[in-house]
Amino acid sequence: MIVCVCHNVSDRAIRAAMDAGATSLSEIRAQLNVGACCGKCLPSAKALVSEHHEEGAIRFTALRRELVAA
Repeated sequence: MIVCVCHNVSDRAIRAAMDAGATSLSEIRAQLNVGACCGKCLPSAKALVSEHHEEGAIRFTALRRELVAA
């Protein structure tokens, strides 16, 4: 899905940037120019960043539980 029409940035590109180490919306904006033109994509981009952080927290909690159980 295209998140930023102005710069043709997809949700996959945003997720790939997060997987490569971007940790905030400002880093995503700097790397991909999301929100640099009209700004209508910022709520969607922010939601993707939040979703990525939540997924990471869930994976961390599951891993921690596995280690404690071992």
